Parts: sequence; C-alpha cells; structure tokens
Amino acid sequence: MPKFFIEHPVFAWVVAILISLGGVISILNLGIESYPSVAPPQVTVTANYPGASASTAEKSVTQVIEQQLTGIDNLMYFSSSSASNGRVTITLTFDSGTNADIAQVQVQNKVSLATPRLPSEVTKQGVVVAKANAGFLMAVGVRSDDGNVDRDALNDIVGARVLEQISRVPGVGSTQQFGSEYAMRIWLNPEKLQGYHLSATDVYNAIGTQNLQFAAGSVGGDPAPNGQAFTATVAAEGRYSSPEEFENTILRANSDGSVVKLKDVAKVSFGATNYGYDTKYNGKPVAVFAIQLLPGANALDVSEAVRAKMDELAPSFPPGVSWFTPYDSTTFVTISIEEVIHTLVEAIILVFLVMLIFLQNFRATIIPTLVIPVALLGTFMGMLAIGFTINQLTLFAMVLAIGIVVDDAIVVIENVERIMSEEKLDPKPATQKAMSQITGAVVAITVVLAAVFIPSALQPGASGEIYKQFALTIAMAMAFSALLALTFTPALCAAFLKPTHNEHPNWVYRTFNKYYGKLEKSYVGTVGGVIKHAPRWLMVFALLLVLCGFLFTRLPGSFLPEEDQGYALAIVQLPPGATKTRTTAVFDQLLGTLQQEDAFEGLMQITGFSFIGAGENVGMAFVRLKDWSERKETAPEFIQKMNQKAYGIKDAQIFFVNLPTVQGLGQFGGFDMWLQDRTGAGQEALMNARNTLLGAAGQDKALVGVRPNTLENSPQLQLKVDRVQAQAMGVSVNDVYTAIQMMLAPVYVNDFFYGGRIKRVNMQADAAYRTGPESLNSYFVPSSLSKDATGQPAMIPLSSVVKSEWIYAPPALNRYNGYSAVNIVGAPAPGSSSGQAMSTMERLVHDDLPAGFGYDWSGMSYQEILAGNAATLLMVLSIVVVFLCLAALYESWSIPVSVLLVVPIGILGAVVFSLLRGLPNDLYFKIGMVTVIGLAAKNAILIVEFAVEQRAAGKTLREATIEAAHLRFRPILMTSFAFILGVLPMAISTGAGANARHSLGTGVIGGMLFATVIGVLLIPLFFVSVRRMLGDKLDEQSKEYIEQHKVRAVQENR
Repeated sequence: MPKFFIEHPVFAWVVAILISLGGVISILNLGIESYPSVAPPQVTVTANYPGASASTAEKSVTQVIEQQLTGIDNLMYFSSSSASNGRVTITLTFDSGTNADIAQVQVQNKVSLATPRLPSEVTKQGVVVAKANAGFLMAVGVRSDDGNVDRDALNDIVGARVLEQISRVPGVGSTQQFGSEYAMRIWLNPEKLQGYHLSATDVYNAIGTQNLQFAAGSVGGDPAPNGQAFTATVAAEGRYSSPEEFENTILRANSDGSVVKLKDVAKVSFGATNYGYDTKYNGKPVAVFAIQLLPGANALDVSEAVRAKMDELAPSFPPGVSWFTPYDSTTFVTISIEEVIHTLVEAIILVFLVMLIFLQNFRATIIPTLVIPVALLGTFMGMLAIGFTINQLTLFAMVLAIGIVVDDAIVVIENVERIMSEEKLDPKPATQKAMSQITGAVVAITVVLAAVFIPSALQPGASGEIYKQFALTIAMAMAFSALLALTFTPALCAAFLKPTHNEHPNWVYRTFNKYYGKLEKSYVGTVGGVIKHAPRWLMVFALLLVLCGFLFTRLPGSFLPEEDQGYALAIVQLPPGATKTRTTAVFDQLLGTLQQEDAFEGLMQITGFSFIGAGENVGMAFVRLKDWSERKETAPEFIQKMNQKAYGIKDAQIFFVNLPTVQGLGQFGGFDMWLQDRTGAGQEALMNARNTLLGAAGQDKALVGVRPNTLENSPQLQLKVDRVQAQAMGVSVNDVYTAIQMMLAPVYVNDFFYGGRIKRVNMQADAAYRTGPESLNSYFVPSSLSKDATGQPAMIPLSSVVKSEWIYAPPALNRYNGYSAVNIVGAPAPGSSSGQAMSTMERLVHDDLPAGFGYDWSGMSYQEILAGNAATLLMVLSIVVVFLCLAALYESWSIPVSVLLVVPIGILGAVVFSLLRGLPNDLYFKIGMVTVIGLAAKNAILIVEFAVEQRAAGKTLREATIEAAHLRFRPILMTSFAFILGVLPMAISTGAGANARHSLGTGVIGGMLFATVIGVLLIPLFFVSVRRMLGDKLDEQSKEYIEQHKVRAVQENR
C-alpha cells in the first residue's frame, strides 16, 4: 500500500482532503456536552395525600406501591420519601444504558397494580410516573424590575404562561416551580359555620354541585317538526371565574325564603395554590422554576432551546417583568469545553516545537503537523458514525491523541531522514526503503494501541460509558493515524523532503546535537552495561515492581474529581418548628456575609425547599460565583471558607457543598450513604444508630461535613379520637377526620376558569382558626343522633371527642431498597479522597453500630464502588489483549513478554507523579493507566522489532539488541517527548474542569517519563533476558515471520 501512494501522491491528497471534509461536516452535526449520558436513567413516582402525616403517607401509599416494585428489568436501587405534607416520592434508578421509556412503562404497570389499594384522596390527586435525571439542569427566574408586580403575580405568570411551554421543549424531562399560580381560596370561618348549623362538608358539596360546566344541548335540531326554521346551541352557565361568583354560592335555602351564601361563612379571594415557598434573588422577590433534563438529552441544546423559548414568551409578560437564569449548569460545560480546546491548540504547538528540534528540518516537521488535523478530523467523523458527542472525555482523548497520532508519522519521517543521510538516497527511494522497514512496526503499534482500549469499551455502568467514550475515540484516532502513516505520510515524504547536510547553521540545532550526541553515546554504553550485568539489573527491576505495588496501594481511591463549576450549594436548616419568616431572616444574614466575598456574584434562595426535605424551617440556595477569570478562589476553597463563616450565623445550621461532577449522579459532591434498619428495629432505634454514627464520624480526621441528608424531628400535633364518646354522640370517625382535614389541609374542591386557564379551588380554615390545639374548639360536626332546640342536628365540637398531644416525629420517613433508612452525606477531609472517606464510614458502621443495621451506597458513591471493582480486571484484560495481539502479529510467545515487561515501569511513574501532586486513583487516573500500557508497549515494540530483524540478519543477540536500541533511541525520545509536552498543558491547566485534566494529564506524563527514561534502558535487557531463557535462539515462527517480512520489503522496493 505505501508504494502505491508514493507513486500517486495526488491520490493521497484526495484521501486526506475527503477525510478532512467529512470531519468538518461531522463537527457541525455533533452535539456538545460536558459528559455523555453516563448518569443512570431514573423514574420517579409521585403521589399526594393531603393532610396525611409522614407515617400515614408511608403506610398508606409508599409501602403499598413499593411492594409492587418487583421484577422490573435492570433496576439498580430505589429510594422513597414520605413527607409530613402527604407528598410521597419514590425514585427508581436503573443500570446505565437502560431504555428509559421501557423502564417508565414497566414502573407504570407496577404502580397500576397498586392504585386500587391507595386512598381515594390520593387517586383523585393522581399518581404520576415520570422519567427524569436527578439534579437540575438550570433554574429560570422571573422578576419585576420596578417592583410593581408582587411574587404571587410573578408565580402566576410562571405557572400560567411559562411552565407548560417550557415542558414541551425537546429534552426537558420535568419542571419544578418553587411557588404556584393563582387559585381561588375559600377561607372558612368555623364559628360562623356552626352558627348556621353548617359543616365544612356542606360547603364542599355546595361548591362541587354549583361550580360546574354544563352542556345544555340545542334547540331546533333534527329530528325537528315541519316548519322549523332555525337551530341553535343552548349556552348554559359555566364555571365561576371571580371571587364574587363564589361568594354567592348558595349553601342552604330556608323555608322562609332566606338563603345562606358562602360569603356569610367564609372569605373568598385569589391567592396562591401553595404558600410553602419564598424565593428571592439577592434579597429581591422573584418567581423561580427548575428544569430537569430528559435522560439522553443534550444539555447545551436544551439550555439554548429553553432560553429561546423564554425570549419568545417574554413579550407576553407585563411591563417591567423580565426573566434571568440564576443557575445554569451548562455555563460550566461551555467554559470547560473551551478550556480543553485551548489545551488542544497548546498541545499542537508544543508537539510541533519538539518535532522541529529533533528533526531540524522545517519541511520534515510540517508533514506530521499536517497529519494531526487530518487524523483528528477523521476521528470526528468516526464519532458521529457511532453516536458520540463532543464532550470532555472525547476531547481529552483528542489531546492525548495529538501526541500519539504524530508517532507513526515521526517514525516514518525519522527513518526516511536517516536513510537519506546515511545511504545518500533521494527522497523517493529512501521513502520506499524506509516503509519496507517500518510498515510492520507501524501496524503493530496501531494494533497494540487500539487493542489496549478494547476492554475499556466493554465495561458496564456509568464508568463503562466514560471508558467507552475515551477508548473508542482514541482508538479511532489511532486507526486514522496508521492509515495516514501508510498513505499520506509517505507520499508527503517522497514529494516534500530534500537531502540535507549534517551540519546546521542554526546554533540551537548545533547545541542540541552536541548534547544529544553525548546522550546517545552514553545511552548505548549504558545499555551494553545493563545487558552485561543482567542479573543485577533484573534485581533492580524486581525492586521497582515491589515499589510499584506498594505505592499503588497507598494511592487513595476516588470516582471522579470534584470540579469548580462556578456555583456552590448552600443548605439551611433551622430548629424544628421554625417559621418561614425566621428562615428568611437567616438568608438575609447569609446574603450580607456573602456580599463581603470577592468571589460572590449572586444568591438564589428558596425558603421552604431543600434537597434534604421541604418545610418552613429549611431552605436551599444556589450561590453564583464570578467568572473563573475574575476570581482567585476556586469553588472548593470558597466552600471551605464559607462553611467556617457560616458558624457565626446563629439560629441555623448552614452547610455549603459542591455540586456533583456529573449531573444525575447524586445531589451533592462527596459521598452518599444510606444507613438501613434491616431487622425492623424501629424508627427510634434507627435514629439512635444514626446519631452514634454521626458522632463517630465527627471525631474522624478523614471526614468533614458528615450530616444527615434529611430533616430533624419536628413538633407534630398528634390527634386521637375517643371512638366510644364519638359513637355515643352520633359522630363517626370518618366525619371527625374529614372535618379536620377540610379545616387544616388546603382541600382541593374543583376548578374555575380565569385568565384563559383552568385553575384550582382550594378550601381551608382562615388563619386565625388553625393556630394550635385550641382551634379544635372551633370545629364542629353535625350529630346523627341528637337535635338542638331548632330541631336541626346538634353541632358537636371536635374538642369533645378528640384528644391532642404534642410529639416529636420525623417530617419525612425515608426508605432505601425496601428498608427504613436514613441518608447520610459528607465529604473527605482536605488531603483525603472519597474512597478513603467511604472506607472510613464502612468501618464506623461495622465497629460502632449494633447488629441489624447495614449500609448501602447511591449516586456517585455507588458508581465508584462499581468502577473500583472493575479497575483491576480492566488492567489485566488490557495487558492480556495486548499480549495476544503481539503474539498473533509476530507469531511468537516470547516477543510479547519482552514488550510487556516495561508496562510496570510506566505504571510506577504514573503512581509516583499522582502521589507527589496529591491526586487520587480516580477514573481519569485509570484511563491514563490504560493509555500508559499502550504507549509503554509502543516504545518496546520499536526496539524489539528492529532487534528481531538484526538478529535474523546474523548478528549476535547482544549486538542486535544494542544496534536496535541505538537506531530507535532518537525516534523513541522524539515521539515520547512530543507526547509528554502535548499532554503538559492538560496537567498544568487552570479554570473550569481543571481537576479532571490534572488527574489524567499527571498520571500519563509520569507514566511516559518513567517508561521513556527508565524503560529505554530496561527494554533491551528484557529482550535479551527472554531470549536467553529460550536458549538464545529464535523460534521457528519468528524466523518465518522475518523471512516473510524481508521478501515483502524486496517486492515493495521493485
């Protein structure tokens, strides 16, 4: 093949141009995102039981549904939360790669089996099964710039005009509004109801029967009498649309012609459907909603589409109302992708300079420089073909590929230049001869480098998806590199290169050659000494192996590095029972503290909602930091400092945490543990175990910020009906609790029409009649047994049949995989890794808690365990695959051993450099290890390939090996340092996504430095030692391979 393209250079250019055009077109069609869809798909089941306590909701709804969640394909784990406001949320997490639509259908079928057993109040509200990723893609706010529109009106704008439109944007999984649109609020006065001998149920029934949409039919329709001249539809009264119409609802018509209307016993007004939230941005009221991404959707595309839709909707807002994005995770995506692209450009420049210094010929340097963009563009074409996107992983692979794709071209050019210089041949015959010598090496290197990544692409789970994106991208780059090395590069060499003289006038080149000549001479002599004293150096190698194993065990484990994403998350929790007013006051203090920080830009606070639960005593805030270029502090540094300052704010616990590295893998950075009650010891025992564990974790230096990811027990008013007394007074238990529910819980009655939309009618006691246990004195139910003086049913006060007492109970009950559980989150202390933190928590559970309590992991912690379990197998498989490929290529079992013995040296370098920089053994480090395996083997192949040929030519084993080391020393240094300097910008980069680049770049640079500096000395030793173990002779397969190789070379030279 090389000979054809040497003879037809235009054909080679056509191939390169077609590859480049395909790549450019592919780039325009590839999606852009931070990470591929590595987060496992999730399906959520939500239900509402108005007025129910957490315990009631758990027993009546949660467990009923959970018992049906069996036999669902690919289900990894599920968790549930039953809140004291009656809201039930069950989240099911599936294996990565599971079809989310099929998973949703299966869950829906299981929920349908449970629906008949659910309370009617729950089924009336609806049980919703939806697919969505965990975590928010972005938050959108609507504000009044001039302050003329209040928060309730802003929330109504969002609920009525925005949410449905945004929900229809392709890629949006779900939306969550921290507020609500308008509702018709019926505020009952229980004392007036009692005065009119009416109950809340009477009001409920009256509104339900009078606020209806009626269909009255038509007049004059067929069949019609003869002479009927017209037909018309009869328009009937529809639903109410104003408070005045509701106020005139007739509750009772008396025999004397008088009527009791709703306005006689209640106040009617527009109000919010839900008063549970209070949202502000930098202290000013706003309406906010969050967006979750649909599994598999492209984050950047969805973010842009949402922004475009908001721009489209903005003209319909009242004057002075505008929208903004207080939180957008895609900002980090965009900046981090730009940073990687900058790294890519810097890598190309550095690689060019290295090649120029080594080749000392501008024409020769241009050739591999031209190969880089063609190979990378071809890789983009392959990415589009297999459905990849432009993301951090594929771009990381591109950065590493820059140093690798030039390897093949450098090997070709260096050999052509050497032959032109030593044998005084013209470029064309020199290229033909060079290709006959190195075609086998080029193919072998490509096969090895591609093969080393194949096991990575077969790993399951989220880590497997990360491996796959990186591995297949770099394998495709290798394939295009080899293709170009056998087609485009020889054509360019034959056409562009010119015979050069040995002396260069440039003083830089002369200085380099002077010192390189000394280094090369010293290297050849050292190699001879190493081979001469083989046993001694094999002992050194054995010690290096032991050191590698020891240091590897000292490397802390982790999954993915935490990143500076430009935001921090603040979790605020006040004492149980604290009101929303107190929580807002704490946020005001927090805002004042934050405004003193140089890195701070904005605070989006949500009072009443948090990832740990909902309630008036909790809140959550997205803290927006200035652009990376405008601040010196990183987000983790800012978080650490603010956690210290937050201790100064009294009346609340405030935690600042980082956002998860990958959207959908947990809610926070750090670890995510579930402490489970596996023997049914009860909620009190579970809380005691939790407190014991938190106490022990607080004393451990490897942990920081360990806390329950749930609300503390809060005061609850427990009611108990005296059933005997109630029965004697003609009151049923159902009547009692129905009356209480209609007074205390906002009961949904039916709907009304307002502003072109259907909205809810909610009924509840007025604020003055739901202040505490004493309010029961104002609630009455009619007796079915006794009459009063007017002959009407006697009104029985609920206080006469209901006893109340204050208790402390959890505002939400959680379960994990069917066990009662509590979620505990935390982070590793500075200098520790997430793997160390997880091991510490596991040890504390085993050592400090009684039998019957277990633990499980979720989110990134769960994925870290899966990745850790597969890491060792991945390394072994990579080495085995490389061994088998080499054995097949060379028809020899000994040559692969000689090549692979250098791999531990590369791993040692990666471990040493990572330890020196305090970096953990995370997923990026493991990816780097796979790369080092292939690159270390590549260096060995260059020497071993030539040593085999020299040996077959009749030289002694020692002479052949030393000669091969001498001939390949320069290309090995050139390719290795081109790769190392190409990766250097990644290892020292700053800004968004820098931690991931550091983790990958540091390990790879350390591995290649050791594999080059130490490896080039030991590779000849390994080859000689393995051959001597085989009796210092070539096996027949190797002889046959060499003969075939020589014959093929002769044929190509003709």
